[in-house]
Amino acid sequence: MLSLLLAVIYLSFISLGLPDSLLGSAWPSMYEEFSVPVSYAGVISMIISAGTIFSSLQSDFLTKKFGPGLVTAVSVAMTASALFGFSFSDSFWMLCLWAIPYGLGAGSVDAALNNFVALHYSSRHMSWLHCMWGIGATSGPYIMSCALTGGLGWQAGYRYIGWIQLALTALLAFSLPLWKKTGRSLSVSGQTAVDALPLSVRQVLRLPGAKAVFGCFFAYCALEQTAGLWGSSYLVLHGGMSAEEAAGFASLFYLGITVGRAMNGFLAIRFSDDHLIRMGQGILASGIILLLLPAGKTAAVMGLILVGLGCAPIYPSIIHSTPAHFGAEKSQAVIGIQMACAYIGNLLMPPLFGLLANHIGVFLYPFYLLALLVLMAVLHMRLSGLFHERFLKV
Repeated sequence: MLSLLLAVIYLSFISLGLPDSLLGSAWPSMYEEFSVPVSYAGVISMIISAGTIFSSLQSDFLTKKFGPGLVTAVSVAMTASALFGFSFSDSFWMLCLWAIPYGLGAGSVDAALNNFVALHYSSRHMSWLHCMWGIGATSGPYIMSCALTGGLGWQAGYRYIGWIQLALTALLAFSLPLWKKTGRSLSVSGQTAVDALPLSVRQVLRLPGAKAVFGCFFAYCALEQTAGLWGSSYLVLHGGMSAEEAAGFASLFYLGITVGRAMNGFLAIRFSDDHLIRMGQGILASGIILLLLPAGKTAAVMGLILVGLGCAPIYPSIIHSTPAHFGAEKSQAVIGIQMACAYIGNLLMPPLFGLLANHIGVFLYPFYLLALLVLMAVLHMRLSGLFHERFLKV
């Protein structure tokens, strides 16, 4: 039963990744058509992130009331409707309108699925599941690039992904009985996950290490979202590539995440979550250094790939370590707020870079990523120190 459900969750993670990278790869072709500045991608990103923050904070309530299966199916359906809405939009305000269900469809399902996997599966499965997200995130720009180079326009790219999301919605709907049967058979310290008592935001913030892990997650997701959203624009405006060429190369960032998480699943058998996070930060630093060097297009593309490889182990390792750090009974509440902090990073930091790029220059891209990496590394060292001290006391 668990193995069959795991396959369904794998497909769900693919569906989470498919829309995430579309805006960044399509925006160089979109903003001129809508006669808006290039920085307006940040406005769309902020609306999507606001929706995910709201829905992730509601994930504990929604998952307890409706179950993770129904929450996942409805969320994917909302995302599909938003993608079709984007494809038929003929003005910027319509994109803003459809960005609302786009964001609401992501938050609660992300928190519910991540907590479910963190509780009931090993670290390698968490990495491989997020590798599935990477497959979706890598496929999105590739599909968009095919639509653009084929002369079909960015609208066709959004519609193609919308049809894929609809197919996944149907599969999730058929799998609902499986979620219910499995949910009744799983327990957390003698209770089902649904029965775990909820915690308020204030109670969670009082937990030792909570503020550090939330800040670390904020910095990481801000870095990943900024890298993905503005990578294509950086290659066009600073690297001198065409929009079509850059859309294809930008997908290599997500390919780096995907390949890295596939490898990370095997490394997780030998190394702890903290070791994997530090390894990822080191690879991230090397990628940013390549982006900083004035070594041409090849170095820039290789830098993006290494940034993706460095990002690979960080997200799943932080999530998977949450039950061990805070306790299984508190993990759903902690992960829900982690998701909210992650999306606050998505909401604030990529648009901030858009403003800097618009008024100063897109050349700041690698410096911006470096600042976020330093913040993340400092907070993770603080988090690791807290739990290491606790372990020694015990």
